[in-house]
Amino acid sequence: MGKQKKKQKKRGNPLWTLVFLAALAVFCFSGYKLIGIYLDYKTGTDEYRDLQQYTTEITKTPETPAPTKTEEPQAESEPAEPSEPEPEPLSYPTEPPLAVDFESLKAINPDVKGWLYIEALDISYPVVQGPDNDAYLHTTYEGTSNFAGSIFLDYQNQGDFSDGNTIVYGHNMKNLSMFGKLKQMKEQEKYKDSVYFWMLTPESNDVYQIFSAFYTEADSDVYTLYSGGGEAFVQYLNTMAARSEIPVEQPEMDENSHIIVLSTCAASDTTGRFVVLGVRRNR
Repeated sequence: MGKQKKKQKKRGNPLWTLVFLAALAVFCFSGYKLIGIYLDYKTGTDEYRDLQQYTTEITKTPETPAPTKTEEPQAESEPAEPSEPEPEPLSYPTEPPLAVDFESLKAINPDVKGWLYIEALDISYPVVQGPDNDAYLHTTYEGTSNFAGSIFLDYQNQGDFSDGNTIVYGHNMKNLSMFGKLKQMKEQEKYKDSVYFWMLTPESNDVYQIFSAFYTEADSDVYTLYSGGGEAFVQYLNTMAARSEIPVEQPEMDENSHIIVLSTCAASDTTGRFVVLGVRRNR
């Protein structure tokens, strides 16, 4: 019998081993980061869901149909009296959707200025204002460090929404929380569901009619602040209305108007922004 050749074990290529270990390390690190992001999102979402306990949904009063008038027969010689025209109904909602317990909210965070409610997008959050625009960029309502941050007013605005235009910021979150749904006003034509949103404050409940929504840049003139009044402000209103990328009815606006600009990032890796503008209607 011939000698059997002993099979020798082939040694693995050390280069491929290093590549495999490096890929495994990247995979594990990516998984760790994704879990961290998920937990961060969940923490922020849970916190704001808990804050909903300080709001109460208001049941809308059903409209009572007007009684049918019975016309009295008139003599042929008597001409029929012209009927008075029926008054046109208000074209905007008059009942706030929520009652907000601001005293309890202030006990948690005295920086609260209002509560934003957008029915068409199912957006409902407290609104705060810090000493600068970084304060609440990645800090939640309850003071937790979280990427979601808060919905907040520009620090240069008056906290009572008395400026000509008030800017409200929120993150474009991938889980659609905060202002993650704001672009749906255009992309999914949510303006067809409703062109109104509410800013509820300790002093008043104000409804705003959306008159414009469009993509822009971080340095856009939409972020120019006006205390109100004057030809420059009127020109600003006309310019913003003309830029609208959604076909909505244009309400009457003048130098005494008050608007809110809702702003979010168009994407996390660009300087693009998406804004929705509404004018106050009820006062």
